[in-house]
Amino acid sequence: MENLTQSKATKLSLFNFKSISTRTFWITSIAFFMCFFSWFGIVPFMPDVVRDLGLTPEQKWNSIILAVSGTVFARLLIGKLCDKYGPRLCYTYLLMLGAIPVILCGLVQTPLQFLICRLFIGFIGASFVITQVHTSLMFAPNVVGTANATSAGWGNLGGGANRLGMPLIAAGVVSFGIAEAEAWRYSMVIAGVVCFLMGIVYFFFTKDTPQGNFKELRASGEFISNKKDQVGFLTVLKDYRIWILFLVYAASFGIELTVYGTMDDYLQNTFQLERVTAGNIVLSFALMNIFARTLGGFFGDKFGKLKGLRGRVLFLSFILLVQGVMLITFSTAISLVVGIILLILFSLSVQMAEGATFSVVPFINKKAIGSVSGIVGAGGNVGAFLAAFLLKSRSAVAEEAAIIANEGLGADVISAAQATASASAVSQGYFIIGFVVVLTGVLALAIRFSTEDEVVENIETKNASGKLVPN
Repeated sequence: MENLTQSKATKLSLFNFKSISTRTFWITSIAFFMCFFSWFGIVPFMPDVVRDLGLTPEQKWNSIILAVSGTVFARLLIGKLCDKYGPRLCYTYLLMLGAIPVILCGLVQTPLQFLICRLFIGFIGASFVITQVHTSLMFAPNVVGTANATSAGWGNLGGGANRLGMPLIAAGVVSFGIAEAEAWRYSMVIAGVVCFLMGIVYFFFTKDTPQGNFKELRASGEFISNKKDQVGFLTVLKDYRIWILFLVYAASFGIELTVYGTMDDYLQNTFQLERVTAGNIVLSFALMNIFARTLGGFFGDKFGKLKGLRGRVLFLSFILLVQGVMLITFSTAISLVVGIILLILFSLSVQMAEGATFSVVPFINKKAIGSVSGIVGAGGNVGAFLAAFLLKSRSAVAEEAAIIANEGLGADVISAAQATASASAVSQGYFIIGFVVVLTGVLALAIRFSTEDEVVENIETKNASGKLVPN
């Protein structure tokens, strides 16, 4: 195990393709990008899907819920599988099997078939967990936070890039003489085929660790060679720190998903923006993943060098507090300029919090990195579900009251009243969520590491950077 630690990359050298750590970093980031691209690939085509399959509003919302729900269970499962079989095989099978429902989504003929495909497509959202496990196994303690955050941030771009990429694929399909009404089907098939091919690339061009694959290392006795070195899943579940990080990721990534999912309508209703303008603003903030998550991991590593493992926790707590304050302040903004500035600061802080979270995760339990990553990763989707439910319920009640209060005054008046009521309800929801995030930031301070953990990490960081950090 000591040799395995020493062989990890101590620098994130992006263009050193001779390094297995660098090659794995790029391949896992691209695979993650493709999974998120396919996971949300149907979103730009939903109006076409609704017309083609005759979806009711309830079925449309159910498809969104199913996609998120499937990911929660998949993330919990895939982490444990990574610990047992290694990230290389797990990602290979996830990409190749996950491609099947993506392809089938383009072939569905009924609403039920579409809902089933959306449920199973959600499983590829577990790709995030494998990406974090694989980079954790490839990079040393002094840079693992930066590597984890960068791969996650660049992979997350797939969830925003599909808003541009899938329509371009559809346009290309139409140029070959395919009917425009059928273009969404071909686009999903193409996305699925790319995922399948990416699985083949992952199998042949990556390894589980810098020294080789789990199977060979176990056979040679170099890595987790006997049962006493393994950690049971129940033991992992009993660690209170994992559940704090579960809540932390729910309060960061989960809130990011929900805020960006509701922000288009909020900007239109609050600041009277056109739909295209509001959509472009939200997309531009999503693109901050290119660098914002990396900053979170980078500062997590820096604080780790200065203050040890406790330093990583202190930075995580601080950036969560900033995130919560920014969202609370944004919820009260009445000026578009001020609102955009606050939204920029919120976007920066929430993505940095996500990166900082996974600068702590690799140090919770090194013998069960996959299980820990899976549980924490699932927290993001649980947070998104709960926050979305809060905003949806408050908004629905407010809009219904507005309709009743303005009944008989004309469609335009009712529509305007609905928009105002929705904006007010969502604003209050953002305020509540921001306050919860602040409390989560305080709770994060309860994460503690033993003196032994600090000493071990001190030694490994010294070996990686040539510098001893204070306990």
